[in-house]
Amino acid sequence: MAWGQGARKPILGLVFRAQQQAARGYSSSAFKTRLLGTLVPQNDMFPRRFSSQVSSSEQMNLIKQLRERTSAPIKDVKASLVSCDWDIEAAQKDLRKRGVVLAAKKSSRTAAEGLLAIAQDEKRAAVIELNCETDFVARNDVFQYLASSVAKMVLSAQGPGQLFLPFDPEYLENMSINLDHPKLSGETTVQSAVTEVAAMVGENVKLRRGFILSTTAHGVVSSYLHTCPQPGLGRIAGLVTLEAEDSSASLDALKTVGSSIAMHIVATKPLFLSKELVSPAAIENEREILRTQAESSGKSQMAMDKMVEGRLRKYFEEVVLMEQKYVLNDSTNIKTVLNNLSKEVGSKVTIGNFFRMQVGEGIERPEDAAGSEPVAHSA
Repeated sequence: MAWGQGARKPILGLVFRAQQQAARGYSSSAFKTRLLGTLVPQNDMFPRRFSSQVSSSEQMNLIKQLRERTSAPIKDVKASLVSCDWDIEAAQKDLRKRGVVLAAKKSSRTAAEGLLAIAQDEKRAAVIELNCETDFVARNDVFQYLASSVAKMVLSAQGPGQLFLPFDPEYLENMSINLDHPKLSGETTVQSAVTEVAAMVGENVKLRRGFILSTTAHGVVSSYLHTCPQPGLGRIAGLVTLEAEDSSASLDALKTVGSSIAMHIVATKPLFLSKELVSPAAIENEREILRTQAESSGKSQMAMDKMVEGRLRKYFEEVVLMEQKYVLNDSTNIKTVLNNLSKEVGSKVTIGNFFRMQVGEGIERPEDAAGSEPVAHSA
């Protein structure tokens, strides 16, 4: 009798627990399965995998794996794994869905950092600007891969046409692009790829603008990239076309000098190709400023006129490419460099077009406004 009374307590306890589980929606068979600690299928279905069944070490391993697969922020990786009961495949799909929403939310944030990417051959060069919010993301290998891929796609898609062709991102958004990166692969549209990368890096990512520079004459397109993390990428770009009158002239020398002139353009920021191309309004505006400065000297009118003309020549040396001191040899100017090149190849060599471009120029930043849009300069 004593044994019977003592045994009633655990039996009553089991009955009470069974009633509790029934109240929570568990079937009797499911409760038996949970009670026995087994994973026996019920009604041909396996019970869901609860986070309590995943050890902390396994959780960390799953977070690491999904982070390596997607490059998404750790916070988002963990949230997707938890919501998907630590199923890594389901969590990866969930992250992609979250990414579209998150990218849309971040699209209004200022993205003034990023990279320029150049793809080129002897006759054409394509340059695009891909923006992000921080230089940290600009160093991300997926971000860099996307920038390079878009530039190469533009070069392959754009046939012979205008010598200088600017285009807006809308021109590219719906174009198809093939990607082959461990974290970004397959065929998609440019806009979808940008959105996916934005989700991975957790920042606003935007394809801002692009340009095509080409030459139809016997010549070359040369480029230079400053602050270059890898070939074809940088923060400041200089591009120039050199053209020889004689179609039999060797292009090797043009390539060498063209690269150095492209570097010169990055360093000196010229605004015009020659003095003849400086607008009368710009000259008169500069002359008025110089005249006001000269009047404060208290010198005679003749002396002031000489001062103005002398300073105007200095102005041309600062903003006109052909008049600028050559950065590799300040004892000469670009005009002389071209004359020497013409003698070397046995044919007159001229500059067809040039332009300079910098990441973030013209974007209104929270603290200030920077730069202006690049302008093509033609002979």
